[in-house]
Amino acid sequence: MRFLVDENLGPSLSLWLTSRGHDATMVQWDMRGMNDRDIIRKTYEEERVLITRNKDFGELAFHERRPRRGVILLRLEDDRLAMVIRALEKLLDEYADRIGGSFVVATENQTRFAGPAYI
Repeated sequence: MRFLVDENLGPSLSLWLTSRGHDATMVQWDMRGMNDRDIIRKTYEEERVLITRNKDFGELAFHERRPRRGVILLRLEDDRLAMVIRALEKLLDEYADRIGGSFVVATENQTRFAGPAYI
């Protein structure tokens, strides 16, 4: 799977995804300072799923109906890297086939899917 890790998550997450065989890059590396509309457009063009903590991408996906390949919004109470990895590992292990095109909200205890509209 191809991912773009948002600036609000560290480079260790991108490295972890790569170690699991995914194609992962970061906004920090390739698009530092880019606005959210351009980020979501870039994920669509590059066929990447965005991983973020930024709720503004929900606004772009649903109210503005921006095309997307997928967004994973992490809403974790404990946002240390180990917890982020645990949440993503569970998501990828259990729902990898549903992520593409979806807007996914993942918490420690729940995973919700919306979409795949506007892909």
